[in-house]
Amino acid sequence: MSKSAIMPRPHMQSADATLNDPALGEALAQAAAFGRLSNEDIRAMRETRRRKLAAGVSAALALAVGVGVWQQGGILPEAPPTEHYETQRGQKLSVHLADGSTLQLDGATSLDVTLGKDQRHAVLQKGEAYFDIAHQPTRPFTVEAGGSRTQVLGTAFDIDLAHREVKLAVYRGAVRFGNRATDQGVTVRAGWRSRLANGIASDPTPFDAKQQDWRQDWLDTDDMRLGDLVETLNRRGGTAILPPPPALADQMLSGRFKLDSSEQLLGAIGSVYGFTLEHQGQNLRLVATPDDDTKTSSH
Repeated sequence: MSKSAIMPRPHMQSADATLNDPALGEALAQAAAFGRLSNEDIRAMRETRRRKLAAGVSAALALAVGVGVWQQGGILPEAPPTEHYETQRGQKLSVHLADGSTLQLDGATSLDVTLGKDQRHAVLQKGEAYFDIAHQPTRPFTVEAGGSRTQVLGTAFDIDLAHREVKLAVYRGAVRFGNRATDQGVTVRAGWRSRLANGIASDPTPFDAKQQDWRQDWLDTDDMRLGDLVETLNRRGGTAILPPPPALADQMLSGRFKLDSSEQLLGAIGSVYGFTLEHQGQNLRLVATPDDDTKTSSH
């Protein structure tokens, strides 16, 4: 046998090792055709083969996941968008929703609306809004405001988010109104109203739904706190009114008033309920009128 046919012993590999290492077998095959490869060449070929195997496994996993999603009813739909509506003091806004519903926002009001495929949802963060909801039995409309939940199919109602309570008045149809956490509430029909205070919805009381309301610059106080009246008047713009002191804020009012001038209205109410108006910088503040005993003792 000639010397040229003998390979150096350190580079010899067994037949079993070649069969068990595809990269090495490939390297030896190429070495037979083109000459010997270096160790670096063999390592590079082995790494390339590993990357190809990994890519194949990833593709198989992606295919398996895709089949699983398809078997469960297809790709999950995107969440419906939420639209935000907001007004400043003295500003009113009418909104026409894509479902045919109409909203009217009073001043200083903030509201989010989400129209989903199976349900419609609104969140009133502050202020007051009138809802005229399109009737869609398969897509109920829910309004959340200050711990309350109002559930409807198709109706017209007003929600006023006051400092201490949420007030509801129904103008058409009927709604379910109550505590959103406990799901306890009352059914309120057209011409009736309720309020949620301390987590409890009051029994509905009647009102004249044909009378004009804040949308036409009228206000029916319906045992409204003086503090809530000040908040309502501040939504309408003009000179800002400072929150009244607690003793005045808790005074309960009853009557129907025209909302032309906040200063004139409070002046008229003050002559009956015992307070006056004073200018404090660019604001107005309510000052309790001393009673007759206090007046006498001061002289």
